[in-house]
Amino acid sequence: MFDPDELDQIREAKAQWEDETLSPTLERFGERADEFTTDTGGNVVDRLYTPADVDLDYEEDVGFPGEKPYTRGVYPTMHRGRLWTMRQYAGFGTAAETNERFRYLIDNGSSGLSLAFDLPTQMGYDSDAMMAAGEVGKSGVAIDSLHDMETVFDGIDLGDVSTSMTINAPASVLLAMYVALGDKQGVPREELRGTIQNDILKEYVARNLYIYPPEPSMRLITDIFEFCAEETPKFNTISISGYHIREAGSTAAQEVAFTLGDGIQYVQAAVDAGLDVDDFAPQLSFFFNAHNNILEEVAKFRAARRMWAKIMEERFGAENPKSMQLKFHTQTGGSTLTAQQVENNVVRVAYQALAAVLGGTQSLHTNGKDEALSLPTEQSVRTALRTQQILAHESGAADTIDPLAGSYYVEALTDEIEDEAFDILDEVDERGGMLDAIKNQWVQREIQDVAYERQREVEERERIIVGVNEYQVDEEPTVEVQEVSEEEEQKQVESLEAVKDERDSEAVENALEAVRAAANSDENLLPPIVEAVKTYATVGEICGVLREEFGEHDPGMA
Repeated sequence: MFDPDELDQIREAKAQWEDETLSPTLERFGERADEFTTDTGGNVVDRLYTPADVDLDYEEDVGFPGEKPYTRGVYPTMHRGRLWTMRQYAGFGTAAETNERFRYLIDNGSSGLSLAFDLPTQMGYDSDAMMAAGEVGKSGVAIDSLHDMETVFDGIDLGDVSTSMTINAPASVLLAMYVALGDKQGVPREELRGTIQNDILKEYVARNLYIYPPEPSMRLITDIFEFCAEETPKFNTISISGYHIREAGSTAAQEVAFTLGDGIQYVQAAVDAGLDVDDFAPQLSFFFNAHNNILEEVAKFRAARRMWAKIMEERFGAENPKSMQLKFHTQTGGSTLTAQQVENNVVRVAYQALAAVLGGTQSLHTNGKDEALSLPTEQSVRTALRTQQILAHESGAADTIDPLAGSYYVEALTDEIEDEAFDILDEVDERGGMLDAIKNQWVQREIQDVAYERQREVEERERIIVGVNEYQVDEEPTVEVQEVSEEEEQKQVESLEAVKDERDSEAVENALEAVRAAANSDENLLPPIVEAVKTYATVGEICGVLREEFGEHDPGMA
């Protein structure tokens, strides 16, 4: 960008500025801290950035939107052509209640649906299972059978919406239900749009909502890749999730490195299974967190795009440009929300959403202000959605592409995060890849060390959290919370019993045996699972067959 002589002149001018202009002010007033760091503490923030701090080849490192290296975005027009998909995470209690919330969101301008499942569903249990007691409908909607999926989308044409489903271990079953529902509605499979999270590696790292051991879990994922490439080409087959890695305490660079490391593991598994990288890679998507340090988050998103393009081209020989494009959904940081002074969370979410938009996200979920306390109320969901709409239509942030490109600080920080993340990936490779690094608990320990240090900083007031360890108030206003009652849990159990009474038991048994046979062969599991859900076989019954054939993961055996 500048020739060596110009950079030398800038360095000399900066040294003169430091001596003549800065030093007297420092001697008289000083600065707020001896050292400034980014939000995650991984990078020291210099006092001033100049062209001398950035070593860029513009075309090689920055380029243009829609072209390699995709630093500035994966599409030529980005948000000038089409705004990001505005998703609001919804799902609680019964399927009927969730349908009501979905309709409310659509009526208020939401352009995409995001389905949250309760804990039993995420663990592959039905609502009448002993393990489900007390948890039905609490953290999301209870989905036991295709009947529940039909109710959730009653009056909603799957051909008109894009749906994201946050489900992992039983992802194949919930995807099968969505496909089966599309079949019943008469929507061609190739027109179904959305994303299924389907990221089991991060469950072993951060959330622990796994069922099967890693090897059969990876087989299910590659089966989904193959099935969707042939049947549902507009559906994203996986949302490789850094979100939960960041929620567990990682730095921004660790979030990028471990997320892309999981992506590498999935791509390699699919290639090893005989799939051509350019057949399935365009359907891969990613899911990142957005935290409070706006400039660090923007740099993180830019670095991740550039890194994935390099990885796919250089490591896997991808030739299709769509295989190299890192498309991602963003959610604002749940772990940054505070139970104290919940109104402050509206401000946090707005800044985080701004970072996601400036960073070029393809879709965005903004948290409700009350999510540190409970499921979000209708009012807080509306405020969260309005936050996105104000960003889109009033802020100007979406009117030009990658507006922070060329900022000496942002470009330098993009380079720093990329370099640090690649260093972490090199160590992952030395440890045998992400699967081995996870099995040996190395990834988990790396994140836990950072989380411990951040908590220490908060407790010792080295890190200020407004309303928590500084600027507290004596009284808190009463906050309305969304609750799921025991009566609603019982209603769900009774609904499940009715489905079981009315279905064709012999057809269910035959369909489950077909799933079992596929599990014990090289056959793709998705077609028999789709047929099983059409008989109203339940999530628990299908996952139960796979539990019997695959076993359950025991982290102590890693």
